Amino acid sequence: MSFIKVCQRDEIPSGGMRRVMIDDRTPITIYRIGDEFFATSDYCTHGIASLSEGELNGDVIECPFHGGSFNFRTGEPVDAPCTIPLECFKVEVQNDDVFVNYG
Repeated sequence: MSFIKVCQRDEIPSGGMRRVMIDDRTPITIYRIGDEFFATSDYCTHGIASLSEGELNGDVIECPFHGGSFNFRTGEPVDAPCTIPLECFKVEVQNDDVFVNYG
């Protein structure tokens, strides 16, 4: 795996998220809580829905399709119908650039 620059720090407000594409074909969601950044696969594991279009509530992302949810820090499902964890990626911030370990 290697770190890939995905955005700049100030492109995502605290308490916000953003969908980014890796290699123009793989969507992931970047979450920002304060000065911490997290990354998961963008698609819900229960059905094909973009989590970046869902709602954040603390450390939980709610899927906009069926209302299931995940802890985006760990990828673990929180509410049904989701039962399969999200893939999580390591994030590093260098200066104002946000990098995700992917590949």
